[in-house]
Amino acid sequence: MTDHPKRDPGAARPANQRGAARLAAVQALYQMDIGRATLEDTLAQFGSFHLGREIEGEQYLPADADFFRQIVTGVTKHQIEIDPSVDKALAEGWPIGRVDATLRAILRAAAFELLRRKDIPARVVINEYVDIARAFYEDDASGLVNAALDSIARSAGVDMN
Repeated sequence: MTDHPKRDPGAARPANQRGAARLAAVQALYQMDIGRATLEDTLAQFGSFHLGREIEGEQYLPADADFFRQIVTGVTKHQIEIDPSVDKALAEGWPIGRVDATLRAILRAAAFELLRRKDIPARVVINEYVDIARAFYEDDASGLVNAALDSIARSAGVDMN
């Protein structure tokens, strides 16, 4: 007999909800970048219509809505610190403004977590965003994301263990 409650294998685990929040944050940042949507409008739209729902046949996973808001708001608030860190991590002659908008959103969201969320292990952040890059790209983008995020973490003195 155990004192611990049994886990419902069908229930979403918090880590999965954070992963879904990261993916939604990348999509929201992309939308803000390309569509020039405001932070408030984007947060409202994703909170009301995207997180954990089906839209036009696309199923959005249940996400940690608070974590989603922290990422999107954090990137917006700290972009003046984030973009130079990403620029420095990318190849010379390829500043963040020259990178594909989806890749830019991935790098900004991940850089925010690496620079501002010291409570989350760097390896977790890097792995999660490399997986997101793989979801969007079939080429070497995941390798670029991995290398850039590793560089950002090391430059910021983030513990990689």
